Amino acid sequence: MNQDGTCYIVGAGAFYDRDFVPEAGDFVIAADGGYGTLTARGTDMDLVVGDFDSMGFRPDHPKVVDLPVEKDDTDMMAAIRLGWERGYRTFRLYGGTGGRVDHTLANLQSLVWLSTRGGRGFLIGEDWTAAAVTDGDMTFAPGHSGFLSVFCQGDRAEGVTLEGLKYPLKDAVLTCDFPLGVSNEFTGVASRVAVGKGTLLVIWYH
Repeated sequence: MNQDGTCYIVGAGAFYDRDFVPEAGDFVIAADGGYGTLTARGTDMDLVVGDFDSMGFRPDHPKVVDLPVEKDDTDMMAAIRLGWERGYRTFRLYGGTGGRVDHTLANLQSLVWLSTRGGRGFLIGEDWTAAAVTDGDMTFAPGHSGFLSVFCQGDRAEGVTLEGLKYPLKDAVLTCDFPLGVSNEFTGVASRVAVGKGTLLVIWYH
């Protein structure tokens, strides 16, 4: 298991290269059309995954995992599973936004899939990042600015605590049918998002 490395996955959506810095021990996967993005960047890929229907050709790469067009997993989710099987528990997802909204929502759900299994994923948007936290917390160093929102995933999220933000909470209960946690703000000090029981989707703007 590679607990220390990061699995970078690049899909076919809009690519924003914030913190895209694969290092030794990391793993880079192109999910379908992400192959074109990484090829244009000159980035080496450890694995290429997809059904390649949108590309119109099978990539010329030594390690390709062919997927059927009709399947349950999206190409991004299949890539996440393959990274997980290789022992990676931290994932950075690029090219997963900016296109069809249903695919963006699917990629946000994949963050929850990772979180509920003890992993952590980050979905990189144009000026925002999303992650999920389950029965635990996320911390942010001083100096962050902009907005932060939290959304309950599942019926209830209990023991929700927000510290160091403009609108603090302590041991609150969030539900999936009311957006109580939207549009909070960083204040420049260290901050923390915690949930005692349940899962939160956390989105912050840069």
